[in-house]
Amino acid sequence: MNELPWILVAVLVVACVVLYARGRRAGSAATGDTLLTEQGQDGAQSFHSKLLNRTETARQKGGSVCLLVVGLDQYALICDAFGRAEAERQIARTMERLPSLAGKVEQVSRVGDGEIAVLVSGGAGVGSPLAGRLQTQLVEPDADAATGVAHSYSLGIAVFPEHGGAEVLLDHALLAMRSVRAGGGGGFCLYDPQMSVALREQAQLVNDLRKAIQHGELMLYYQPKIDAESLQVTAAEALLRWNHPQRGFVSPAVFVPLAEQHDLMGELGRWVIEEACREADRWREGGLRMRVAVNISGAQMRDDGLVDHILTTLAQRKLPPERFTCEITESVAMEDTQRTRQAFERMRAAHLHVSIDDFGTGYSSLAALRKLPAAELKIDRAFVQDLESSDDARSIAMSIIQMAKALNLRVVAEGVETAGQRDWLVRMGCDELQGFLFSMPVPPDDLSRMASAGILWGGAGFRESLFKPTDLQTLR
Repeated sequence: MNELPWILVAVLVVACVVLYARGRRAGSAATGDTLLTEQGQDGAQSFHSKLLNRTETARQKGGSVCLLVVGLDQYALICDAFGRAEAERQIARTMERLPSLAGKVEQVSRVGDGEIAVLVSGGAGVGSPLAGRLQTQLVEPDADAATGVAHSYSLGIAVFPEHGGAEVLLDHALLAMRSVRAGGGGGFCLYDPQMSVALREQAQLVNDLRKAIQHGELMLYYQPKIDAESLQVTAAEALLRWNHPQRGFVSPAVFVPLAEQHDLMGELGRWVIEEACREADRWREGGLRMRVAVNISGAQMRDDGLVDHILTTLAQRKLPPERFTCEITESVAMEDTQRTRQAFERMRAAHLHVSIDDFGTGYSSLAALRKLPAAELKIDRAFVQDLESSDDARSIAMSIIQMAKALNLRVVAEGVETAGQRDWLVRMGCDELQGFLFSMPVPPDDLSRMASAGILWGGAGFRESLFKPTDLQTLR
């Protein structure tokens, strides 16, 4: 294997950091006054008593009280991957650091799983700057040494009397924190009454999503993958869609995060695997033998039964593992947990085809990437969209392609929408293309009709070998 020139590594790393790394500011810690830091049931009761007293004093004197909730975004992940004891260690460490970072606060108390409340005298003019300071200073520049997981924090702020009395102030601060987390975490916001309305709507949507499988509302659409040299279809990626009976099609950008937050990805993921295999079997009966790619979530990768379920489903349909692709995002693939490593090793042993999705948006190390049983990388669409206008995007795409070639990996570019983007990627040596230039995601019957016609609307054809028994070596 040829070694990748270091200049290409440097270009890839520096460009990814410039484009995607979150800025981390080093702030000097303020010296705090006497501070009560409490955990456990007694601590929570003491905190609520303090909150009642402070809001009553503020009501009598016409002052304000600010309540912040600090939430460790990775708490559930650490619990799942390393156990609750390790997650509690991380919370204890955060509570130890808060007094030196927070400055003049009155009390700090544990209020829930991965959540800490901070009580401050003053209004939003005090709470918002404090939240901004904590959000940046609590984040450490490197992943935790014990877990390999980088930490981020979401903070919510509620103020008395603007946002209610002591009996609802904590609920409102928690709601603000969770709205930050729902948006991706790593930030802070002030409570807004509209959040309560949005929360009720979200709760209804989650309840509907739980019933969507039983009610037959979920379906898979398929987007073809195109060989860059021949412009012929080689495979198709299965993409989950939800046709809500009242709302119509709900965007995956809306319901997938909800599924992740409410532990529904396991059930949805199992359904997707089974449905994709069922459709591949139906295509085969119609004379079309095509590799199918399925997105695998982080929750599925941490499920000990994932690979067994895939292999059992494939065996039931008499489909070869080599024709089934597991697409795993770069951030999930780089999780250095025992369960993730074991899942990859089992995929390797089972000869499943593995693709690293959204590549270029994370912080992959070359050493870690070499150890993964991946067959391909997918360049994130953000780089593809800017190919015609950005030297940086072209440099990153070229670096990824050359790095992949050095590691004997195929490269797929997603989000290809123009002929210009296609031409750049072909010149760079990209192996496969995917995007609206060739086909939008379509229902399975539409893809079957395209195969019968032998051509997509973007001008790409179907590889002849897809319509006859194929040596598995050609599918690798």
